[in-house]
Amino acid sequence: MPAPPPPPDREHDKENSIRPLLLRDDTNFASGRIAFFQYVGVGVVLYLLSGFWVLQVQSQDYYSDLAERNYIRSSPILAPRGKIMDRDGRVVVDNHSSFSLILSRESLRPEHLPPICEGLDINCDELQERLRRFDRTRPKHIPITIKEELNASQLSFVEAHSGQDTFPEMEIIQDHRRLYPREGVAAHVLGYTGEVSDAELNTAEFARYKQGDIIGKAGLERQYNEILMGTDGQRRVIVDNRGAERRTVDRKEAIAGKSVRLTLDLDLQAVAELSMQRRRGAVVALDPRNGEVLAMVSSPSFDPNKFAGRIRRNEWEEIRDNPDKPLMNRAVQAQLAPGSTFKPLIALAGLESGTIDDQTSVHCSGGASFYGRYFKCHSKNGHGNVSLRRSIQQSCDVYFYNLGNRLSIDRIAEYAEAAGLGKKTGIDIPHEAEGTVPSTRWKIRTFRQRWFAGETISVAIGQGALTVTPLQLAHAIGGLAMGGVWHKPHLVRDPAPQLEPPRRVKLDPDHVSQVISGMSAVVNEGGGTAVRAHLPGIEMCGKTGTAQIASNELLKARREAKRKPDDNTPEPDFRDNAWFVGFAPRNNPEIAVVALYEAGEHGDRAAPIVRDVIKAYFDKKNRKPGDTVMAAVRVQEPR
Repeated sequence: MPAPPPPPDREHDKENSIRPLLLRDDTNFASGRIAFFQYVGVGVVLYLLSGFWVLQVQSQDYYSDLAERNYIRSSPILAPRGKIMDRDGRVVVDNHSSFSLILSRESLRPEHLPPICEGLDINCDELQERLRRFDRTRPKHIPITIKEELNASQLSFVEAHSGQDTFPEMEIIQDHRRLYPREGVAAHVLGYTGEVSDAELNTAEFARYKQGDIIGKAGLERQYNEILMGTDGQRRVIVDNRGAERRTVDRKEAIAGKSVRLTLDLDLQAVAELSMQRRRGAVVALDPRNGEVLAMVSSPSFDPNKFAGRIRRNEWEEIRDNPDKPLMNRAVQAQLAPGSTFKPLIALAGLESGTIDDQTSVHCSGGASFYGRYFKCHSKNGHGNVSLRRSIQQSCDVYFYNLGNRLSIDRIAEYAEAAGLGKKTGIDIPHEAEGTVPSTRWKIRTFRQRWFAGETISVAIGQGALTVTPLQLAHAIGGLAMGGVWHKPHLVRDPAPQLEPPRRVKLDPDHVSQVISGMSAVVNEGGGTAVRAHLPGIEMCGKTGTAQIASNELLKARREAKRKPDDNTPEPDFRDNAWFVGFAPRNNPEIAVVALYEAGEHGDRAAPIVRDVIKAYFDKKNRKPGDTVMAAVRVQEPR
């Protein structure tokens, strides 16, 4: 009997049935892994290709520059600013060669800063703050200037420590520092230079500059910065891995700034400066025929050479905190009551409007009452019966009180504004002030109050709310002397400015002549308030002005007030300001000059200042060939 077949091996059959499935899963898993690595490989290749594209094509210049900087170092070649010369071509502002130290921020080590600061006498905290500002605004490869005008000991320190193993981040470059006249002559006109500040970089005027640039900060240096400022060059050298120079790659020379020729006459400027020594005030001389400013002085002055580099903090604080405000250009910024120098314009307004004629007479007994208040004349005993000419000659206040009262404030404002008061003259120097010409509209706009007729009485003699700058007064009286032709004042002659046509106001020549006749009597006839200004052979015309800066009531109250024994507060100087404005010759004037002598008390004390400037003008004009020229102002010698 045959043996029965073995029972079926179910486990084996199961294994045989599963094996194809497992093989299929293994194949799928392997192919998935292969596909994954293929995708990763493709991704890596694409990433490398994109990086190669960026490196070699898209940003080739950038990365080439980075690589180049590993062995090429750039140093700036600083461009000298253009010179500033007077009308005769004499140099007023020059440059002198010096050495400055720049610091490579790429190779700078923080531990090197303290010994560098100590060796160069630099405030380390201030330097670190400057470095932080530079790091925020400038690429790392651009060096920073940390010290200008190195002296002999500082040069020795740099040369001894700038080797490969000490402070390789230090490098000396040649610089050109500004050299201004001694004693602050014409400082407010010329201005000064300095490093552009963060605040200035945020303005449209200096938006194109960068941190560390030296720009004009004030005066003509600022006004004509674009012309005076040159274009820096560059020197590139190959350095080794220790920073030592091997050879020069190329050199791009700097382009010097263009020079500027002024309308100022150094001889007249020197005379005006000397006349204002130890006085507070201003002098302005201009040619009324074309608006050229011949001299401009503001006193006290300052030394712009201190600003040519980086001024020391203590020096800056001393100038800033000086109560006499030496940084203020009084010639264009002092807004003060003009006193009786305003009377020629009031007289002209009266004649032109038909309010008076040259025969109109007023009796002066030493004062007059208007609107319940008594207004005094400067002459306690009065002037008696005075006509227009004598009222100007002897500066009778009562005459002009009556004239102002008849004119009204708005008529006064009309002629004052026609002469250029109450607005900027447009001179080519920054920060000119406008002054104030009061009117009914002005008071409503400014104080939301109506104008009172009694206020006109004070304005008629150049007091009250009326204020002018010395430049405005010289411009106004100069245009009056020209018969109603006002040329825009300017300080630069070359490059030739784009001048506007002169402003003309139709005036009756007889009326102008009558006013000028009175101004001539002020200087050239007995009884005039400025006979000290008389010049033999030159018919000069002028007008004095004594302007209060505080009311009589306030002065009386202060005198009567009892001060505490321990009160060390300095007493304010309430003495009257002295003004004088003059021109010469009487017909076809060539020069108009105004002098403001703050706290001078009487207008006749300002008259000799104007006289000396006008005399210097005609002395120079009439100089014969071979005569010695007045000594020109010399620039400051390099330290």
